[in-house]
Amino acid sequence: MPECEFPKENATSDEIAAMLRSTKIIAIVGLSPKPERPSFSVSSYMKDQGYTIIPVNPGQKEILGEKAYASLKEIPGPVDMVTIFREPAAVPEIVDQAIAIGAKIIWMQEGIVHNASAEKARAAGLKVVMNKCLFKEHSRLA
Repeated sequence: MPECEFPKENATSDEIAAMLRSTKIIAIVGLSPKPERPSFSVSSYMKDQGYTIIPVNPGQKEILGEKAYASLKEIPGPVDMVTIFREPAAVPEIVDQAIAIGAKIIWMQEGIVHNASAEKARAAGLKVVMNKCLFKEHSRLA
């Protein structure tokens, strides 16, 4: 089992608030169709708040009434934020795809930290949040 990583650098509350204001379209990598999963409840909440949700889950055709895609590279339009609900080992490939599609923000949910990928994303001009819950941050700032 890999050692638990802690974020070397993370977004401040003000930076997170600015990110949430500028975001309209969120690709959710690892969005589960199961209502009991955190990815489902967080995504449902964000959709209810007016954000466009794009599910990224290769095993699904549709989640929360939205067409699901097998990978970020398959999404036909722009993406503001990529939110990750996957294990840290999956983060490097997701960050590479996020950079390739021109996403502006990488958001790693609670329990997910990958400092090397965060540094790579920042070097490519993306903003990065690690180990924070999108739902908790949005409701705290709303």
